Amino acid sequence: MKMQEYQAKALLAQFGVPTPKGIVCTTPDEVKAAAESLGGGAVVKAQVLAGGRGKAGAVKVAKTAEACADFAGSILGKKLYFEQAKEELAINTLLVEELLPIAKEYYLGMVVDRDTQRNVLILSSQGGMDIEEVAHSHPDAIGRHPVDPAIGVKDFHIRELARKGGIPDSELGKLAPFVKNLYNACLKSDATLAEINPLVVLADGNFIAGDAKINIDDNTLYRHPELAAHGEDSDELNDFEKEARRRGINNYVHLGGNVGIICNGAGLVMGTMDEVKRAGGQPANFLDIGGGAKAELVRSSLELILLDKDVKAILINIFGGITRGDEVAKGIIEATSTMDIQVPLVVRLAGTNSEEGLALLKDANLVPAATMQEAAQKVVALL
Repeated sequence: MKMQEYQAKALLAQFGVPTPKGIVCTTPDEVKAAAESLGGGAVVKAQVLAGGRGKAGAVKVAKTAEACADFAGSILGKKLYFEQAKEELAINTLLVEELLPIAKEYYLGMVVDRDTQRNVLILSSQGGMDIEEVAHSHPDAIGRHPVDPAIGVKDFHIRELARKGGIPDSELGKLAPFVKNLYNACLKSDATLAEINPLVVLADGNFIAGDAKINIDDNTLYRHPELAAHGEDSDELNDFEKEARRRGINNYVHLGGNVGIICNGAGLVMGTMDEVKRAGGQPANFLDIGGGAKAELVRSSLELILLDKDVKAILINIFGGITRGDEVAKGIIEATSTMDIQVPLVVRLAGTNSEEGLALLKDANLVPAATMQEAAQKVVALL
């Protein structure tokens, strides 16, 4: 789950990471009042889940509250093209922040590294730009430190990290607690990525998070209901995706086609989508119920797909490993017996307990298929 900047900063502030004074606004009048409360001048930043906001014209440094309001009026309710996202995104929310006396801009981040199986801290004196660009043009200006979870982050780790990243020794005294607090925030919130770019060095030598980007592991949201609510309220999710989150169906993406798809395993979903396209249909969604899915999850997934009035047929493609075919069949039976399903339903079951599952389904009002290709051809023919 990706967090908006204002949400990420609120999370960091809970763990002692310094952040600028800021106010979230949705109208030009709110922006003007916010800027006035911050002294008149302010930074106005669009809240979208995409990088390169400055290049897209979604960030404005203004000297007066009136200028802040004018900028807000020019972008609120409109769509701007973001090069990194390769798409236009709607601007509905703005963050108005105090102007900072910036002396320097650094980069600080933490990411999960699957090669070392550890969280890796990244620090560079080349802040304010994409870290990928820094890695390409100034690879010697980036420090990396894989954190041993049994030891955590110590002062000597930060000293070595700063040396590799080109940070002066004179700044370590104020940098060290900032890095430790960021790491603690990531650890406690189950973050898979955190970026502070720029990490601002103020005129008095203190550090503050000029920007913040945090991704939370979806699989841990049951431990963080207060964070899960951010995902449900995100402007980046449509109504179907928000409903999926509310149902605990995290691996769902709405695509707008006419064939609803339910599979177990991301690769199987993508393969099934390809076969549906090849047969002449349009996938309505990506929905992975995962391994070991129980009947209730299958039923809830069917209900979710049927909320989409564009769906004219449904394809369920299950290859049983730890997912049992009879459990999937029970979910299908529960759903079809209690819901008024007006679209054809094609089912392909293979693998663990598939024969038992097919036996349960033989009297159900559905169309069986032996292979993924056959299932795709049948579901498109039934549209």
